[in-house]
Amino acid sequence: MNYNQILKEIYEEIQPYAQTGEPASYIPELLKVNPDRYGICLRTIEGKEYAQGDSDERFAVQSISKVFSLAMSFGRIGNELWKRIGVEPSGNAFNSIFQLEMERGIPRNPLINAGALVMADVLLSVLDYPEREYLSFVRKLCGNDMIQYNESMATSEREYGYLNAAITNMLKYHGNIENDIERVLRFYFRQCSIGMNCRELARAFLPFADHTRPFSFDGIELTTSQVKRINAIMQTCGFYDEAGEFSYLVGLPGKSGVGGGIAAVCPRKYSVAVWSPRLNPKGNSVMGMKALELLTTKTAISIF
Repeated sequence: MNYNQILKEIYEEIQPYAQTGEPASYIPELLKVNPDRYGICLRTIEGKEYAQGDSDERFAVQSISKVFSLAMSFGRIGNELWKRIGVEPSGNAFNSIFQLEMERGIPRNPLINAGALVMADVLLSVLDYPEREYLSFVRKLCGNDMIQYNESMATSEREYGYLNAAITNMLKYHGNIENDIERVLRFYFRQCSIGMNCRELARAFLPFADHTRPFSFDGIELTTSQVKRINAIMQTCGFYDEAGEFSYLVGLPGKSGVGGGIAAVCPRKYSVAVWSPRLNPKGNSVMGMKALELLTTKTAISIF
């Protein structure tokens, strides 16, 4: 497969979408990013890497970090996690609160904000040094000790994170948050602020692309069955109320973030990360979605 040629063709074919969409405006720090950036990196399970565009420029991974939280939480407490979080698609916006109220404080799945806040609470309870251990885990996944939290991004999110604060209070009211609300929020926003580029994200997601190999990073161990289930949750829940559209158009397990990034895996083939800050109304990268649709079309490979 000539991935270099395919990535070049994709870049040329998505240019009509270059000015479509807008960056996320509710986090002021995200508005400082050049909205016209675009990068993509694909890494095969054999370790070969192919990149195009601004693949070396770091950006805030935002909700892509929820996959790392899921791996850590699932690895540490196993199926106990599902007593506090469901595994069903939400069908609603990532920051919806009304569904949480109707379902008595049990988030639909780990990849919406409510689910990620519960996972932050889990990690605060089971880790000795949560921020340090979380960052160490991500660094080990991508093989780069230079990965850092973006403190100005995390501060910006906390200053304007009224809805996430409301969600955490709702979770606390229903007994699904054990730790201090402010502590949970600070940890969650720091997770979202982690800066990574497409190359680093592709490397970090590669272990999820091959669940036949042992998953053991920085003390977090997942069985092949657990990795398979994480992929299933990414497939059905990774794009909020656009998960069906992503499955229909792209056909890969993945996760998006409002920083404009998308990371996805083709099981037993490759991992891929794409970044473009302009978002559609659902909060997913316009060019990123189109690039991955073209990737599975041109390669004729998806999970379907």
